[in-house]
Amino acid sequence: MDLIQIRYFLAIAQHGGFTRAANELSVSQPAISRSIGRLEEEIGQPLFERDSRPLKLTEAGETFRKRCIQITELVDQTVAEITDDDMSGRIRIGAIPTIAPYWLPQAVSHFVKIRPNAQLLIYEEVTAKLLERIRNGELDVAIMALPFDQQYLEVHRLFDEELYLMRSQSHPLANRKRVTIDDIQSYPLLLLDQSHCLSDQISAFCRQRSVHPVTLERVAQLSTVQQLVAVGHGISFIPAMACENVKTGKELYQSIDGAKPKRTIALVLNPYRFQSRLAKTFCREVRTKRE
Repeated sequence: MDLIQIRYFLAIAQHGGFTRAANELSVSQPAISRSIGRLEEEIGQPLFERDSRPLKLTEAGETFRKRCIQITELVDQTVAEITDDDMSGRIRIGAIPTIAPYWLPQAVSHFVKIRPNAQLLIYEEVTAKLLERIRNGELDVAIMALPFDQQYLEVHRLFDEELYLMRSQSHPLANRKRVTIDDIQSYPLLLLDQSHCLSDQISAFCRQRSVHPVTLERVAQLSTVQQLVAVGHGISFIPAMACENVKTGKELYQSIDGAKPKRTIALVLNPYRFQSRLAKTFCREVRTKRE
């Protein structure tokens, strides 16, 4: 058993399949399959239930996964401590899907300019998955939206962001100079699926003001919401950072009158895990840039 086999195993467990793990690791699927086969022979038990899609861990596999996380974490932290010079190294950054494509590229671009030898690994996951990974030490820092369970985590608020009402140019509300939350009551609302915190924030804002619009089918990506609304399929609330992403000439964004839906973007660390000087510099740059 070697460290490469352990990393292969963890990648398969994370992605639920050999193909996606091989793509992330830039190795061939046969190579990663042979490696896991030899690992299972050495352990003497199967680690995956191969008749399930996505692949699920066996009981032995789950026990092994927990130990492998500890092993790789110890190795990575040891290497990081030895090579920690604040100029080079690796930072594992997580972000939720409604932030990663819009705000994160600018932050990464800025940091690469001041630390060109840094390796930034980006992971786009929903809130629940990011929290799990940051608590397990699989990420150095995560960017997500409040609220979430902050227990045992270090949370730094970065900025508040307004959510703009989006509707098509042909929508009945399109020519209204002023729109309130009560005005949307009669119109179908298109949201992301329930794994996304943005939908919870929008729904909570409406409930707090006794507004209960009919919710259309939920979709997986914010860009899909924008494209559907642009062609007249319902209305939605879109984070300010994403409003420049879709410009077909068929949609309108508007700040509603009165109380406005907002979300708070935060930077999250695990204070019980080793933080390299490079990671601390990244966090400092992100926080300073937003102040």
